[in-house]
Amino acid sequence: MNAKNIVMGLVTIGSITLVVSLIVTYLYSLLAHGSGVLDWEMSIRIAIIFGITLPIVQNLDKRKSQ
Repeated sequence: MNAKNIVMGLVTIGSITLVVSLIVTYLYSLLAHGSGVLDWEMSIRIAIIFGITLPIVQNLDKRKSQ
């Protein structure tokens, strides 16, 4: 596995996931509870998990298809 590709995937996928999950948690708390609160803990956790797993899976998929 190329470490540079995995790190770049972690940064890009992680940042996109962080932004999307922050928006979703804000909208959920606004609609369900009536107060717009960001859930930073869950958003960062989801961004780290997807940021690590998706680049590795993409890299393994590229290897398998070659």
